[in-house]
Amino acid sequence: MKRSIIFFLFLFTVCILNISSAQAQQLTAKDPETRIKELGIKLRTPGPPSANFLGAVRVGNLVYLSGQGPLKEDGKFMIGKVGKEFNFDEAKYAARLTGISLLAALKAEVGNLNNVKRIVKVLGMVNAVPEFDNHSQVINGFSDLMVEVFGENGKHARSAIGLGSLPRNIPVEIEMIVEMKD
Repeated sequence: MKRSIIFFLFLFTVCILNISSAQAQQLTAKDPETRIKELGIKLRTPGPPSANFLGAVRVGNLVYLSGQGPLKEDGKFMIGKVGKEFNFDEAKYAARLTGISLLAALKAEVGNLNNVKRIVKVLGMVNAVPEFDNHSQVINGFSDLMVEVFGENGKHARSAIGLGSLPRNIPVEIEMIVEMKD
């Protein structure tokens, strides 16, 4: 019954109001704050940076977020190198956890994730052994999360690189640029 009502409202919106199906789906889409709750994600309040820099800087309608790492639920970072201490699936999970850290930093800066227009650009860095060559697939753990939370507006331009080390020996570090609504 509930699905029938939703389908009817969708058809009504498309036919009567004469808008495209993509526009109609956006009208019925859930907001990022709701999606985070549905996904069971708990965002921590980030602590102050450990040095003389900011976690986020807003310039006009863009927010530049400093690199974050995979913070576990116990408040400790995942530590180790991909291809040595972590396999591919664990590394992809580390990228997802890093995405959660970035969402927390973004929310701390802007107050409400519903004010995000889109994720613009991402740089993903993977601490890996020299033989490892699936860096971009590891960073998919982050990118998939952004689409889960923001829908089509979570899709972004991206670079993914492998490095010989990262701060604190974390397996993944990611930074991003976000466009805010006016």
